[in-house]
Amino acid sequence: MTSRPSRATASESIQPTTEAWIEDLRSDGPERDEAIGQLHALLLRAARFEVHRRARAIGHLRGGDLDDLAVQAANDALVAVLAKLESFRGQSRFTTWAYKFGLLEASVKVRRLAWQGREIPLEPERWPRFADSGSSPHAQTERGELLGEISRAIETELTPHQREVLVALALNEVPIDVLAERLDTTRGALYKTLHDARRKLRQQLQLEESHD
Repeated sequence: MTSRPSRATASESIQPTTEAWIEDLRSDGPERDEAIGQLHALLLRAARFEVHRRARAIGHLRGGDLDDLAVQAANDALVAVLAKLESFRGQSRFTTWAYKFGLLEASVKVRRLAWQGREIPLEPERWPRFADSGSSPHAQTERGELLGEISRAIETELTPHQREVLVALALNEVPIDVLAERLDTTRGALYKTLHDARRKLRQQLQLEESHD
C-alpha cells in the first residue's frame, strides 16, 4: 500500500507535499492537530524574523516583549491561514504561501505599535525636496512651480476626506493599516479613496497644462 506523502519530506515534489498539508488541515483528529502545530511553528518563525527585522521601529520593546509580539502575530496568522485555506490555489509551495501570512501579521503589529499614541498628521510635514546642487536654477524653478500646482490642487480639488487620506498616506507615510484603524474603515476603502484623489490631481494638472 502506498503511503501518503509527509509534509516534512523536503525531497518530495511540491504538489504531493502541498496535498498532504491541505488534506491534514481539512481532516479531523490527530492529523489535523499535528498539522496545525507544525503550521503554527512555521508562522512563528516568520513572525519572529519580521519582528526582529523591524525592531528598530519599536525600540522600547526588548527580548521577551518582542517574542510575545511574534507569538501574537503567529496566532493571528494561523487563524487567517485556516480561514483562507479554500482560496489556496497551489500556485506555490503551501509553506511559502502560509509563511507570508506570518510576515504580514508581524509587520502590521509592529507598525501599529510604532504609531501607538502618535497623532496622525493631516497636513504635510514636508514637501518632496525639489532643489539640489545638481539642478540648474531653471529646473529648480520649474519643480517649484509644479509643487505649487500640486499643493493648490490638493486644497481645491479634493474632498476633505480625500485630502486627509492622500496627505497621511502619500506625504506623511502613515501605514495604511494604522490609518484604517484610526478612521474606522478598511484598507480597501482607503486604497479607493487614494486612487480617486490621485486621479483628480492628474486630471487637474493635465487641465492646467493644456491652458498654458
